[in-house]
Amino acid sequence: MKKYILFDHDGVLVDTEFWYYKAGERALADVGVTLGRGQYLRDMNQGLGTWAHARAAGVDEATIDRQRTARNDYYQEYLRTEAIEIAGVVEALAELSRHVRMAIVTTAKRLDFDLIHEKRHIRKFMDFVLVREDYQLAKPHPEPYLTGLKRFGAAKEETLVVEDSARGLNSAVAAGIDCAIVHNDFTKGSDFSQASYRINTLVEVKEIVLGRTSG
Repeated sequence: MKKYILFDHDGVLVDTEFWYYKAGERALADVGVTLGRGQYLRDMNQGLGTWAHARAAGVDEATIDRQRTARNDYYQEYLRTEAIEIAGVVEALAELSRHVRMAIVTTAKRLDFDLIHEKRHIRKFMDFVLVREDYQLAKPHPEPYLTGLKRFGAAKEETLVVEDSARGLNSAVAAGIDCAIVHNDFTKGSDFSQASYRINTLVEVKEIVLGRTSG
């Protein structure tokens, strides 16, 4: 039985992965660079993100800095205007809160995270939230999830990570923590062969927590 859950955020608790990509795609298009989803996911899974492809295309750092600001503005526009709810998340968290302690470990910046959760009811189920400013090295490095373990005072064996991306899975694996990959249309083509569990919705996490599934 697991006692603690460390949730990824984007694509797991809110449906924002696609919109973050679209914001970056739009910012690069402003300077004549095309960013396909496949390239974006390959870069992201290596911890490179949006701008590796821009640098490879010869975009200078001053332009990248300017377009990074544009990307952030576009993303916040999408967060305010697009439907990013994932059906059943709040209900699943309410049920899980009867059995485990939970936290969020996300690469989202604090400003974006706070904007997303101004009117949502997810944070109340969490002991704490770690955003990008709360650790030095981002996923796929293990530091984010190791920081979550330390904050809980939890053992790896009694903890479960819930992710939707290969980058997050690799972070959990490097930290030595079992990881459940939840289905996400945007990231579904990634390599999840190292996942301990594959699930379609967060409702299934309860069965893992209670030891009723073998993966």
